[in-house]
Amino acid sequence: MVLLMVIQLSDVVVSIKEYYPDERDALMQLRDIVNSTSNLHANWTGPPCYYNQSRWAGIACSNWHVTRLVLQGIHLTGSLPPAFLHNLTFLTKLSFTNNSLHGPLPNLTNLLHLEFLFLSDNHFSGSIPLDYIQLPKLSKLELQHNSLHGPIPPFDQQTLTLFNVSYNHLGGLIPETRVLQRFPQSSYDHNPDLCGTPLGIPCSVSPPPPAGIAPSPSPIPPPFPSKDDKKRNLELWSIVLIVAAAILVPLSVMLVFVCYYRRVRGKEAKGDQPSGESNGEEAKRKPHWSESREDPERTVELEFLDKETPVFDLDDLLRASAEVMGKGKLGTTYRATLDSGPVVAVKRLKEMNILSKKDFVQQLQLLGKMKHENLVQIISFYYSKEEKLVVHEFVPHGNLFELLHENRGVGRVPLNWSTRMSIIKDIVKGLTFLHQSLPSHKVPHANLKSSNVLIQRNNQSCHSKLADFGFLPLLPSRKSSQKLAVGKSPEFSQGKKLTYKADVYCFGIILLEVITGMIPGKISGGNEETVDDLSDWVRTVVNKDWSTDILDVEILAANEGHDEMLKLTELALECTDMAPEKRPKMSEVLTRIEEIERVDKEDD
Repeated sequence: MVLLMVIQLSDVVVSIKEYYPDERDALMQLRDIVNSTSNLHANWTGPPCYYNQSRWAGIACSNWHVTRLVLQGIHLTGSLPPAFLHNLTFLTKLSFTNNSLHGPLPNLTNLLHLEFLFLSDNHFSGSIPLDYIQLPKLSKLELQHNSLHGPIPPFDQQTLTLFNVSYNHLGGLIPETRVLQRFPQSSYDHNPDLCGTPLGIPCSVSPPPPAGIAPSPSPIPPPFPSKDDKKRNLELWSIVLIVAAAILVPLSVMLVFVCYYRRVRGKEAKGDQPSGESNGEEAKRKPHWSESREDPERTVELEFLDKETPVFDLDDLLRASAEVMGKGKLGTTYRATLDSGPVVAVKRLKEMNILSKKDFVQQLQLLGKMKHENLVQIISFYYSKEEKLVVHEFVPHGNLFELLHENRGVGRVPLNWSTRMSIIKDIVKGLTFLHQSLPSHKVPHANLKSSNVLIQRNNQSCHSKLADFGFLPLLPSRKSSQKLAVGKSPEFSQGKKLTYKADVYCFGIILLEVITGMIPGKISGGNEETVDDLSDWVRTVVNKDWSTDILDVEILAANEGHDEMLKLTELALECTDMAPEKRPKMSEVLTRIEEIERVDKEDD
């Protein structure tokens, strides 16, 4: 016993001695400046690394050094501290995708090992730093959906295999380096002032003077304006005033009409500010889903799946008060409060512009028939070439990811085991129904993760519904499918055929997330695109007979359900087996969970 205590004490001493204070200080700067729903203050304590492991959310380590910083979709707000990354010199991956960070892009000087840089779907502004072209190992760079401006630096790293700066305000000629010229149009789209070969847009240039004739020097302006200058200025101002009047007078009339209309109706829309938005105005902004109403191929109106009970039309939806609920890989989801009272969720799909109307309508009609108590019900949809909307029921109490990981620490009410077990069974029932009802889909859900398990509270119980299912056939390529949860399955990264067993793998990861309380992520070393650190870590601990070490500390002290949790851990490891054929079917998973519950009740 004494020897064991000495060994444990020596491990603690080693961990205190071996971690690198400069790296921890850098992360502390980030923790103390940005805000997040994941409560980094409670999670980021103690040394960030212990050998090759980290208990810090979003951190991966190797040889005591921080090698990955991945904080995706956790509603980070604020501006990144300047130069805080300079001491994280062993960093290979940096990702702040799908947050609400603003200010300039981070300075990456000294990060000579950086391979993956994902900063898309934020509010970053300013120009792309020139030092980014000095990153020798940079492999993937995603900066899309920000507010960046200025020119694109001349990236020419031969290691660069993925590059995306679309949906910004960048301008000028796309540099004619061999690397940047090989990326497709989609890497540069929606930058109004950008031109060059990949976009098929020639850059306008002044015609050269005829051969042998020197260009005329620019005339020197007189010290005071001449009469002709004054006349031209007066004419210019007259034109400006006429145009301004032509715009402002109708706009003023419209504003007066809208104000009068709202006062008569007495139903001004109200809504709570969602997490992840910087202020109330931004949270309640109306999304521009009316941009493509003149498209001749658009659906005439919202197409309802239940033809008997349409309770609103497209105009009602356009007038609705809309709040951003979240930004995901498939698009942005809004909570829309209609003037007539009902609240619905509207998903604005992205990266589906090449999809035909026929394919979109057929798929949505099929998904609309999926009616089950553990699936989010699709109400209606809208199609145009540039805009695709899916309207579904609004589930009011957040999602499983938020219940498990947000606001950990003092004052938080832990999610008890009986509630977790109830949620697990709801997920299994919903997924089993999908697998039985969509046999034509190679992967019926394809985007199963804790943030897509929506929660509805009824008194003290939780009822769960799966969202974002069935969209895989709508994506244009296997590469775009990588953004979904199915992209983390071993068979996807190995280029093998996908089947419904990929959904089973994703369920196994959620099950481990519920049991351990840890956020799934990837670790460096080996084949980094296929090794999930949560299943790998659990497998390692279980093999060493330290089984209770995997249990979430929030429920470990409650002394309930430990046997159930360990039995479910075995099931989760079967579901995450590297070989798809060794994973059970979801119908078998449901039978085994019910058997585990029955045995546990008999033992009680």
